[in-house]
Order: sequence, then C-alpha cells, then structure tokens
Amino acid sequence: MCGRFTLTVSIETIARRFNGTITFPNDSYKACYNIAPSQQVLVIINDGKKNRLGYLKWGFIPRWAKDPSIGYKMINARSESITEKASFQEAIKHRRCLIIADSFYEWKKNHDTKTPMRISLQSEQLFAMAGIWEKWISPTGEAIFSCAIITTEANAFMSSIHHRMPVILNKEDEQTWLNPRITDVQTIQSLLQPYPTFDMEAYKVSNLVNSPKHNFPELLKEME
Repeated sequence: MCGRFTLTVSIETIARRFNGTITFPNDSYKACYNIAPSQQVLVIINDGKKNRLGYLKWGFIPRWAKDPSIGYKMINARSESITEKASFQEAIKHRRCLIIADSFYEWKKNHDTKTPMRISLQSEQLFAMAGIWEKWISPTGEAIFSCAIITTEANAFMSSIHHRMPVILNKEDEQTWLNPRITDVQTIQSLLQPYPTFDMEAYKVSNLVNSPKHNFPELLKEME
C-alpha cells in the first residue's frame, strides 16, 4: 500500500516539471514532509484543454456513498482489480490524475518491529503516482473532491521493504494517463506497472514519521 508521502519542492518547480496551470493562490501551497490520508494532496488533472494543478482530499469517496467517511478506507486502489471494482470502474476510465510526490514512506517489517523507510528516485526529484478522483455531493449540496493512489505489486527493490508499492508512472506515460479521451481499459491497464528497480533508492528515517501530526524537514534525515 501507500500510506504516506512527501512533496517538498516549490510550486513553481512543480508547474514547470508537469507543464501545469496553477488553479490556486501560490501562497496557499506549503511543502509537506509527511502527507497522510484525509489530507489535501496536490494533483494534476486534464480538463480536456490543459493540465491543471489543484487539491483533492486523499481518500476516495464513491459517488453513491451515503457517508463520506468511507474515504478513510479507500486511500489506495489495487491495479490488478481496479477495472472490476464498482467503486472505481468509472473513475479509471474518465477521472484519472497525477498525484505529485518527491518520495514516499513505507514501513519495513523485521520480526516484531517496523522500520520507517523513505523511498525516492535517483533520476528525478519529482515523480507522479497514478491516481483516480471523484466528486461526491452530500444531501445538503456540499461537494467533496477526493482521490486514491493506485498500487501494484512490489518490484525487486521494494519487495524487501513491502509487498506493494504505488504505481509511479514513467515520465513518457504521464500525458497518456491524463488524456480524458483514452478510455480503453487495456491501454489504461498497460500503464499500471511496477517502476524499474534500478532507479529507486531508500534509507531509514526517524520513528517520528509514524505520527501524521509531525511535519517538518527533520523527518527526511537519514538514520543509522
């Protein structure tokens, strides 16, 4: 699964990297060192004309849900079954997004302990995780825009840490993923592959990252 990640660069760097139009005041963006479920996460969607940067709540709320709290249980969607699940079938065809990060955390099991690890790419500071999004409307008319990160089986590098990992899209596949005109399930599914092992790196970080209340640069420090 993917339950925490980071985004620590400037909004201008993100906009340049992904060629996206910023749809919110620049001063509302803040670097985050421990992004957790239920928080607002920075994403890119394509509105049919251009790529737009904006925020979605992390935790997918299906349109038919009676209670938005279901989103707490739907932070991830498995790539292997995403086209078959009623909750995700429409979103995977019509409402895909890039969820922007520069690293993610995973907890490595060792007997009775869990060690937090920070995982990033060697070749790129920023990367895009494959996501889906949805608009849920409450009985009173309130709209909540939410998302989920798509996961896949771990590659050889990640398998020593966890058996699952987020789908990190190849740079050349990002625009295909965002293209709203592409609805063919096989084409979409072909993009949901484990990221190449050779380009990933990881190191141990402090147990302070265990609490989502902690959000400061020291969380990125490598521990021995």
